[in-house]
Amino acid sequence: MNTSHTAKPVTARRSNALKGNVRIPGDKSISHRSFMFGALASGKTYVNGLLEGEDVLNTGRAMQAMGAFIQKEKDTWVIQGTGNGCLLQANQPLYFGNAGTGVRLTMGLVSTYDMETTFVGDASLSKRPMERILEPLRLMGVQVKAAQGSRLPITLHGPRVAAPLIYRVPMASAQVKSAVLLAGLNTPGITTVIESVMTRDHTERMLYSFGADIEVETPISGERIIRLVGQKSLKGQVIDVPGDPSSASFLLVAALLIPESDIVIHNVLVSPARAGIFLTLQEMGADIRFLDERITGGENVADLHVRTSYLKGINIPPERAPSMIDEYPVLSIAAAFAEGKTIMTGIEELRVKESDRIAAVAAGLKANNIFCTEGIDYLIIEGRPEGKNSGGGIVTTHLDHRIAMSFLVMGLASQHEVTIDDASMIATSFPQFINLMTELGANFA
Repeated sequence: MNTSHTAKPVTARRSNALKGNVRIPGDKSISHRSFMFGALASGKTYVNGLLEGEDVLNTGRAMQAMGAFIQKEKDTWVIQGTGNGCLLQANQPLYFGNAGTGVRLTMGLVSTYDMETTFVGDASLSKRPMERILEPLRLMGVQVKAAQGSRLPITLHGPRVAAPLIYRVPMASAQVKSAVLLAGLNTPGITTVIESVMTRDHTERMLYSFGADIEVETPISGERIIRLVGQKSLKGQVIDVPGDPSSASFLLVAALLIPESDIVIHNVLVSPARAGIFLTLQEMGADIRFLDERITGGENVADLHVRTSYLKGINIPPERAPSMIDEYPVLSIAAAFAEGKTIMTGIEELRVKESDRIAAVAAGLKANNIFCTEGIDYLIIEGRPEGKNSGGGIVTTHLDHRIAMSFLVMGLASQHEVTIDDASMIATSFPQFINLMTELGANFA
């Protein structure tokens, strides 16, 4: 593995209008799961539109290390799976780089195998706590060895026969929900997950499409109850990965803020569990139109037509956070240019992402003359319409790709340039970001 790192500072300057039609990389969440479920399926899985960032590729390498055969044929990734319950013990630690989704879901996936698996990552991932994933796995009989604070490196040894679990997720977390369900795939009986607030449902949708015996119930109480029958076979599928809404949000916010911009972003995932960013921006006054809405592979997809808009600050309801948790950094940039206050609450999940994103965003905004106030689970931003007197600062990205891209977007619309200390980690999720933005008219140096 290569853990060396060379920082790559980048400066964004006030840009001319963004114009054009663009297609963004595939959705990151679906791409991770495509490799995982394809690796467990019997027969071949064909994946088109996969996000080929380092995070997803590290998940693919981990699946290969446990017996799946994966290769790229022209524009299609082909996965020959091992069959459910047939993964092999890796002969070395599984390296996930900066892939939080990859490592957490794979922990669930392999935890109920009677074998030993060690997980390692880069400096950023190694700082992130994993206890919320490890707690339910222990209840299923998994032995855990972890660094201090339940951090990487972590070694799991599954039981000879895992115990099915009824688990109420204590926080809104698609990763915890998914890890338990994936552990249930190799567990006899029924594994049940209960969530009080709906989170991203890609795991449920994709398991169903692969032939898993899974059902979702929403009783009058409003909870979601997900039941999975373990040790059933999965069948290889053809997957067309739609564009990532998290990646789309950077282009979208840039076009909203830079005068006279007019762009179309094609083939974007807009399923309800991921559409919070679009709804929120529209409530702020954004001119975002959904074109050619359609269903692809069980997911809602549309083309987004975006034009420059005058935004106003709003109070974002906390219950919307699960549908847009990764988009708050770039939403904060939109708020920095909106008239009045934008209040974001119920966002404590941002404290345990690639960085403490609440703190990182607040520090970046203050460095660029935007007044804001942060708390344990909230961020309040005072906007400067049209970017007056904004910018001029240097932003510490903390090895976080979303912090890096968000503040590059800020620089494109600010009165003064904005510099980020490192853009190298953008490759983990959106390696084409700078080139694609430049083609639309963005001004980077």
